[in-house]
Amino acid sequence: MYSDPLNTEEYTIEPEPEDSLLVKIMQLLRNVLETIVPAALIAICINLFLAQATRVYGQSMEPNLHTNQRLVVEKVSYNSYLREFLHSSPERGNVVVVSVPNQNGELLIKRVIGLPGDTIMVHDGQVFVNNAAINEPYLKDATLGLFGPIIVPPDQIFVLGDNRNFSNDSRSFGAVPLNAVVGRAWFSYWPVDQIGFIK
Repeated sequence: MYSDPLNTEEYTIEPEPEDSLLVKIMQLLRNVLETIVPAALIAICINLFLAQATRVYGQSMEPNLHTNQRLVVEKVSYNSYLREFLHSSPERGNVVVVSVPNQNGELLIKRVIGLPGDTIMVHDGQVFVNNAAINEPYLKDATLGLFGPIIVPPDQIFVLGDNRNFSNDSRSFGAVPLNAVVGRAWFSYWPVDQIGFIK
């Protein structure tokens, strides 16, 4: 009971009603949406336009990349919408992730060997670009077999695996359109003993 000194009436102060369970659930849902939805949108934008994580499958890039190795693929440099603005495109020796149209869109990790207009040949255990043997210090074994000559078409690149004798690459599926380049393999983050930038 409470008595107002200026008023002789007495009244009771009622406790405020507790929020119902439904109200609490709605508040929790709102808090979750305000936190998770923006974070998810940011993650999707990063994955679509800036970078994405990927895993190496198979032995085609050995001894430099190994199966189950985890990489960050940088997507800005070779983005088809930004390429002209940034004046950037794949360079010979870059390790790239490509989505090969005639391989059911499978993502493959390969090394850029030929640029638009280059003439590519393989003989005598070496790769020749424009009739000159290229220096490939990243290789462990010679490149066996005979291939070419072929001329890389405009707006396409010629890619090979580092493990040449066990690689599905441009020798079998042809040159890759520039707009099929997902990004540049930039950084290895797993396993721990292989952390570092991709060369």
